[in-house]
Amino acid sequence: MRQSVRSVSDSENSRRNGTKRRAFAKPACGTTANSMVIKNAKFLISVADPTKIPDYGVPEIAFAGKSNVGKSSFINFLTGNGKLARTSADPGRTRLLNYFGINGGECVFVDLPGYGFAKVSKSEKAGWGAMIEGYLTTSKNLKNVFVLLDVRHEPTADDKMLLNFLYHYNIPFTVIATKCDKLSRMQQGKRRADIASAIGIGVQNVYTVSALKKTGKEEILERLDSVLYSVKGTE
Repeated sequence: MRQSVRSVSDSENSRRNGTKRRAFAKPACGTTANSMVIKNAKFLISVADPTKIPDYGVPEIAFAGKSNVGKSSFINFLTGNGKLARTSADPGRTRLLNYFGINGGECVFVDLPGYGFAKVSKSEKAGWGAMIEGYLTTSKNLKNVFVLLDVRHEPTADDKMLLNFLYHYNIPFTVIATKCDKLSRMQQGKRRADIASAIGIGVQNVYTVSALKKTGKEEILERLDSVLYSVKGTE
């Protein structure tokens, strides 16, 4: 029977790994009591071979999604640096593992190659898949994967395959619906519910954002803060 997709929460992940989350009295570096504050971000390195990924010794947040979902724009929006991740009108330009340092080493963002792009060879697609899977299964510092989905469309077979992969390997993930500026508020609510139903998670676990209209950033920063807190709480 086909395995259903569902989100793995930080607390559930801790239980499965035999660890217990501890509360923190003080915010982590670069955070407020409610959400993280990204003060600076810089490009670190691009990696073509997942067997040679760097180890910066800090938590990593990976960003995954289809080639045209707007990953680079989202990273730039989240960090407040419009030139950090390279954006292009041509989907599929992210073909390497791109690392970005956040707040002078508080954490690292890893932009994974986009998947599902039709205008490349099958061998190149396979290479991207191997790179993504290699990183996800070998990174010692990966703490959460931000999975970006286009709010206007149903999750594709590739989207569901990625989510099932993350669930199978017990890798915590966060679902983020992008391009919400393309829909009315009412349509956003309906599409959010549809996406949640399609991948088997609660509606409250689907975050909605628009890099163009600059909406939803605070909620994502709060989520990022909670991820980093849970990491520090199990150390």
